[in-house]
Amino acid sequence: MKKKNKPTGFVFTKHDPKEQSPFERLFEIFQELITHTSGDFDEAIDWLRQLDKEYSLTTSEYTIDDFIEDLKKKGYIREEFRPDGKGGGKGEGKNAITEKLERSLRKRALEQIFGKLKKSAGGNHKTKYRGQGDEQAGEFRNYQFGDPLERISMTESFKNAQINYGIDGFNLSENDLVVEESMHKSQMSTVLMIDISHSMILYGEDRITPAKKVAMALSELITTRYPKDTLDILVFGNDAWPIKIKDLPYLNVGPFHTNTVAGLQLAMDMLRRKRNTNKQIFMITDGKPSCMQLPNGEYYKNSAGLDPNIVKKCYMMARQARKLHIPITTFMIAQDPYLMQFVDQFTAANQGKAFYTGLKGLGEMIFTDYETNRRKRIK
Repeated sequence: MKKKNKPTGFVFTKHDPKEQSPFERLFEIFQELITHTSGDFDEAIDWLRQLDKEYSLTTSEYTIDDFIEDLKKKGYIREEFRPDGKGGGKGEGKNAITEKLERSLRKRALEQIFGKLKKSAGGNHKTKYRGQGDEQAGEFRNYQFGDPLERISMTESFKNAQINYGIDGFNLSENDLVVEESMHKSQMSTVLMIDISHSMILYGEDRITPAKKVAMALSELITTRYPKDTLDILVFGNDAWPIKIKDLPYLNVGPFHTNTVAGLQLAMDMLRRKRNTNKQIFMITDGKPSCMQLPNGEYYKNSAGLDPNIVKKCYMMARQARKLHIPITTFMIAQDPYLMQFVDQFTAANQGKAFYTGLKGLGEMIFTDYETNRRKRIK
């Protein structure tokens, strides 16, 4: 009987798109809209209704009102009663997003920017240094008192015993034992600084929404894949203040100048309290530093060019971070030559890194840099 040859190479089949329910289809669009509106449910629904009119997203069997009811049933939104107690259950209250939707937005941002990464139970960062860890290094050394028994390589140890005593007179002694080295794994403490000055929405470009998505994705990555790491997030405008992960969907810009100095001061204060050896600062900004606080508490502001007093203070903060072994990676969403010159000098003062990027690819850059830094020990 003649044997049939199996086909080799690629086999192409017709693409069958995944079936989506009306709710799932609208939910994908709604999550994007709620991110752009900084958590404003009513505004997001208004946008969704306009898109529905233009693209016929719903049918007579499933309307936007049905979608809102499903959001409530599934726990993605809740109705907040008015202070006077009226409006309960009669459509007069205000709908707000819940923690369940906040988690969904972070997960979606992670999948959009970093790809669908699986949760890792270990959650530690590989380094090139050998030490305590659970990943085999492929190198061996003689057993030393105190080494855990599970690290002993029985294959290599039996081989030594056979060489030393032969097969007939087999004997396994302490001198025959060999331990396989494991890779040391480090923990990382990261502070993410986000510029919320007014320029983040100027010039016809929404820069704050991509920054929010990056922050949500990074927080989801760390809390799921590297749970032993820490991530703190702060925003800086005229001043700087920390925000919680759950606050990210609501993040918005204000009529602020750019107080980079205050942001760096707060970031270093946060990292001083961390016990991890590896510490780093990621800074997302699109403009020049234009504000700082004077010793008397007043704010010194100058938006015309690069003010020497403010710039000098920024360089001083960069050098201070360098002394604390805290590298700063700047993601500059601007291409102006005079701003690039400032960032170059700022980076040189810290011996950190700088990326000059538009909004496209910002998340991938931060992810790549985070993954790179976690493979080395910052001294």
